[in-house]
Amino acid sequence: MIMRLQKILADRGVASRRKAEEIIEEGRVTVNGVVATLGDKADPEKDHIKLDGKLLSQPAGARKYMVLHKPKNVITTLDPEETRPTVRDFLAGVRERVYPVGRLDFDSEGLLLLTNDGELAHAVMHPSGKMPKTYRVKIKGVLEEKDFEKLRRGVRLDDGLTAPAEVRPLEALKQNSWIEMTIYEGRKRQIRRMLQAVGHPVIRLIRTRIDGLSLGSLAPGEMRHLSNNELKRLKYSAGLSEGG
Repeated sequence: MIMRLQKILADRGVASRRKAEEIIEEGRVTVNGVVATLGDKADPEKDHIKLDGKLLSQPAGARKYMVLHKPKNVITTLDPEETRPTVRDFLAGVRERVYPVGRLDFDSEGLLLLTNDGELAHAVMHPSGKMPKTYRVKIKGVLEEKDFEKLRRGVRLDDGLTAPAEVRPLEALKQNSWIEMTIYEGRKRQIRRMLQAVGHPVIRLIRTRIDGLSLGSLAPGEMRHLSNNELKRLKYSAGLSEGG
């Protein structure tokens, strides 16, 4: 069956479809000995597809869907050459190759989805899906009503106006406070920049939910498999299945 190379790479668990496009653009993929370009198609059953000179492995028999509580000061990468702590350090007991869906900044923590299902990874990350992501955020100071309104309307950043965010207060401390924010975009360091723009820098940032998928009671560094109900809901929200 002829299909786009980035889908083949994603289906084989190499990376998400978006990352697979980058890999192709870097000239790391060949088809029948010819360096591939973005937009090329191939038949994974007949063509010889190589990544970095190695023949692409056959697809894994089972898909894996896992949640990791990424600790602070850990990089969302599987690069074995990275000298700082990475997500890879927490996957020693996982036999199948899984990769992070999206990313959490080095200084952020919380829910990180890992899978070898390239189609789901692509659907969750793609901006058109507007998948809600919820964060528990400790900030300097206390938001005033005008700040809440700005965040709820959208904040103008250097890369344009953000989509409206959902935001509510959680706990006020002596000098700082906790709030909850839900966003529907995935701009780089978006929440930090939004709160900086209204004068309340972020002290701590924890992602607690992606749509209906919750971090729950997982401690930093702990990991678990998704339940059947969680996976069903996530696929439904991503437009990959019918029924609620």
